[in-house]
Order: sequence, then C-alpha cells, then structure tokens
Amino acid sequence: MSIQMAARLRPAIHPTYPRLLCAHLHSRGFDNATIFEGTRLHWEQLLGEHRYLSLEQMSRLIRRSIELTGEPWLGLDIGGVTSVSAHGPLGFAVVSAADLGAVLRVLSRFVGVRFQPVTVHLREEPERVVLTMEEEEDLEEVREYVNGAVLATFFHLIDTVTSRRLRDLVVSMPTPEPEWAEVYTEKLGCPVRFGTSALTIEVPAALLATPCLTSDPGLHRTALRDCEHQLRQLQSGGPLSQRIGVQLLECEGHYPSLDEMAARHAMSRRTLIRKLKEEGSSYQELLDEVRRELAAWYLLETTQPVERIAEKLGYQDPSNFSRTFQRWFGTTPLRMRKGG
Repeated sequence: MSIQMAARLRPAIHPTYPRLLCAHLHSRGFDNATIFEGTRLHWEQLLGEHRYLSLEQMSRLIRRSIELTGEPWLGLDIGGVTSVSAHGPLGFAVVSAADLGAVLRVLSRFVGVRFQPVTVHLREEPERVVLTMEEEEDLEEVREYVNGAVLATFFHLIDTVTSRRLRDLVVSMPTPEPEWAEVYTEKLGCPVRFGTSALTIEVPAALLATPCLTSDPGLHRTALRDCEHQLRQLQSGGPLSQRIGVQLLECEGHYPSLDEMAARHAMSRRTLIRKLKEEGSSYQELLDEVRRELAAWYLLETTQPVERIAEKLGYQDPSNFSRTFQRWFGTTPLRMRKGG
C-alpha cells in the first residue's frame, strides 16, 4: 500500500464534522438518500463517537455537498454556524480561556484532536503572532472547503469569547483567487489574500491581551485536562477501534481473525468484543469497512485486475469477492470501474 493511500484512508476526522455538514444539508431540504448518493457512506456511520472518518470518506461527502448546493464556499457557512460545544473539550478550552493569547495557544496545540489531517503552529513575534495551518495530508480538491471552514470557525470562536468583532487581522489562503472571492470578504468581515503557500492568520500582538468574556479558570483547567488526555490517546494511536482500523489497513492478503487481533492487543476475545461495543463498533464492522474502502480504492484508483484485488483483500475465490462487493455497493466490480 502506498503512503498516500494509507494517509487518505486512515481514520482522522471526528464524526461531529460530517454530521454538521449533513445537518446543514438537511436544513436546506436534502434527505439522506440524496446526500449520500455516490459517496459510499450512510448516516449510521456518522453516529458513533469513536467512528472517525478518513480524509477520503470526508472528501467524498464534501464533493457531494458542493455538488448539491452549487456553493464552493460551503466551508464558510458550516464553520460560521458551528456551535462551540460541537468542538468538544477543545471548544470549552477556548471559551473558558483568560484572553485571546490563551485562545490561540489552545487552538495551536489541540486542533489535531478533532481534525488530524492538519496541524496549526503559532509563531510569536514582537509586533504580531502568526497562526499557520499545515496539511499533514494533501487536502487536494477539498482544500478550499477545509480552509474556509477553519477560517469561519476561528472568527466565530473569537466573536463568541471577546467583546469586540476583531477584524484587524491579515488572512491568507493557499488556493488560487476564485471568482467568488468577495464572498470570503463578506462572510469573514476582513480582506483575504489568495495564492499563498499556507493558510495563515496574522494577529497584532496588541490584541493578545484582549480578555475573554466567557473566561472560567475552573472550566479551563478541566477542559485542558480533557484535551491533553485526548492528545495523548491520539499520539498512542487513538481509540481502540481507530487503532484496529489502521492495523487492518496495513494488512494485505491475510486479515487477522478476532482471536488473533485480541492477542495483538494483549486481551481476550471477550474483552476485545466488549471494548469495541463500548465504542459503538465490532471487529466485523471494522473489517468490512476497511475492505469496502480498499476495494473501491483499488478499482477506481488503480488498473489492477479484479482477481488481484480480491486476493489483496483476502478472498481466494474472486466470485465470492464479487458477491460481497455486490452486497456492499449494489453493483459489480467491473461496473463500478467503468463508472456504472
């Protein structure tokens, strides 16, 4: 498996964010059948708190959403209406911070606990501080959506915690200037430069002491402790279901049995079943999801014959693979490859 493929298919995005995108589409009159058409996703996949989506899965949902709305700036709308509580402990750590400087430090340290394809760095200079978002994985065709959502979320959080609409900032985006550039200025309330190497937000140093109206030292300590716990969990591979999903992605030709996977994690079969159930999943569900994603990836992104793909996914009998594929996608491997 290529590095690019592994990066795009690994669980990396908290399910809150695809749920919010779907909720926005629901509010505009689209039903689930319409939203998920062609995405190879379904609503139930988004309901588990530990069922992180891969960048590949989220990208399919974003592309479909933009297709339905005809609005390439859709990320701005989603980020601008997302409540603080939707960001979990990260959101509570932001709103309870003492001042704007503390808010920026929280964001730069903990963004990854919710959205792993990017990292945020904070550089402090005498006259300004600069937030820079770097792509850990190539965002490709959803770069504008993600950048727009991040910017709108940032301003929404700042507006929530301060007594003033802070727009004395310099904002730059790593996308070519679109025909709808004025939408960014209108919705964000400040000019946006396009065509830079990364998303950056420059904040005058004089603004860092701006107090937060919602400051709460006790809540801040609790939220930071929760964020640190999630960060440590992430650094150790994430929740159990996420770690197993990544391990299954790295298999080729032979997938461990339930007993073998339990042994890998130094626990009994029964304990593994219980822990996965607590995370709203099961070993068979994780195995099916990995195989399903890999099957579609190999068919659509490579020219490998169906027989070889079946072998890679642990099916010795190609006809058995084809029957399973039909159950997953409602079509045959060859029809999917041909776009049917």
